Amino acid sequence: MRGAPSTWNGRILLLMVRMTVLASGSKGNSTVVSSSRTRILVDAGVSCRELFKRMQLAGEDPRTLDAILITHEHQDHVQGLAVTARKLRIPVYFTEPTHRAWMRWMTPRKRMTYADWLAQRKQQAELRAAPVNPEIDDREAFEEEQESLTASCSEAQAKQEPKCEADPCALPGVEYFCAGQGFSIGDIAVTPFTIPHDAADPVGFVFEAEGVRIGLATDLGYMPAHAAMRLRRCDVLMLESNHDLEMLRDGPYPWSVKQRVMSRVGHLSNRAAAQFLENSYDGQAAYVVLAHLSESNNLPELARISAERALRDHMSLLSNKLLLATQGAPLESITL
Repeated sequence: MRGAPSTWNGRILLLMVRMTVLASGSKGNSTVVSSSRTRILVDAGVSCRELFKRMQLAGEDPRTLDAILITHEHQDHVQGLAVTARKLRIPVYFTEPTHRAWMRWMTPRKRMTYADWLAQRKQQAELRAAPVNPEIDDREAFEEEQESLTASCSEAQAKQEPKCEADPCALPGVEYFCAGQGFSIGDIAVTPFTIPHDAADPVGFVFEAEGVRIGLATDLGYMPAHAAMRLRRCDVLMLESNHDLEMLRDGPYPWSVKQRVMSRVGHLSNRAAAQFLENSYDGQAAYVVLAHLSESNNLPELARISAERALRDHMSLLSNKLLLATQGAPLESITL
């Protein structure tokens, strides 16, 4: 029974599942999913310093995190990953292709000037036809990473090691999972599923703990049938509503970037999210959270109106409360 007391190590616990969106948008994404016993950070797309600040604002203690779980390797999902994992000394869960892609992205971040590093990043992005996100200001994460590498070298020198070559890809622990194969972190069951996006092996997640299901689906060009099936029976549904099509077409992005965003491996528009909510969503969630809204190509009110219209037949006092996650501040925690 949800909310019933349980015992653990002789202590009485109140069963509780919580989701806290710390940041959501094209500049960085991160969410905490927690049960009574386990806390998982999903993506680390802002700097470690900013991540800890937002957790404290939201009443979350970074020291209680048990693991970091990564959806895909794009900058707005991994910007603060290495520093955060090393500071907290917690493992990171990836698919193997995502881990390899992340390591390739991190390799140029060995000590160099910011201008040199940014130029190298842009060159790599052009080679793989995935442009650097024009909305991200990554200087803080770059400087933080350099500080972390310098600290690693200082530790090595203090131990009188002969040569210091701090590895920017070093993590306290790495665990691999595969899309379609469930696994557990503590008492939270995790079901990853493949999503269509221009990354190495992108995934969405369904989390289950204490009788509660939380579904996360952002960064997908369209909603495939298998993903829609995975998102059924969720108590909380976090769904991408990235852009308004007209704003994107008339907006500041280069045409190549606009084509990428609108493609079947890009991002869900307000219209596409509404079509899913109206035609494929089962209406079971207590909360629907619209996420990954572009600050350049969307307006919160446009996303809200589009989703509200789609949810008209599902609205009730007890279900489908519509919330919008934002880039600038944490969303108030959802507790079930």
